[in-house]
Amino acid sequence: MEVAILIVHVLLAVALIGFIMIQQGKGADAGASFGGGGASQTVFGSSGSGNFLSRTTAVLAAGLFVTSFALAIYAKQQASSISDAGIPVVEQVEVVESALPELDSALVPTDSDVPVAE
Repeated sequence: MEVAILIVHVLLAVALIGFIMIQQGKGADAGASFGGGGASQTVFGSSGSGNFLSRTTAVLAAGLFVTSFALAIYAKQQASSISDAGIPVVEQVEVVESALPELDSALVPTDSDVPVAE
């Protein structure tokens, strides 16, 4: 299930990028009004292509949000099932005193090693 949602998510992201790249910016409308854009000769009509592309982009974006939420919910369920299984995340290590090295008495500071302020 997760793999299917992930595949749909990636395909929606690629399609969304493609549709955004195809669209013209708002500044292109001024050039089209003087006959340089050729928008009146498109398959969708003079204003139909912008409408179609913007609606399709909105649908793809909504689908991307839905798949993002679905993947987040699935990941949360996986994380809670791991913590409910009782699997320790960090194991505690018991320190054995005999494993510690013995300190040399010459290295331990005494009262005579501390300077006195006069």
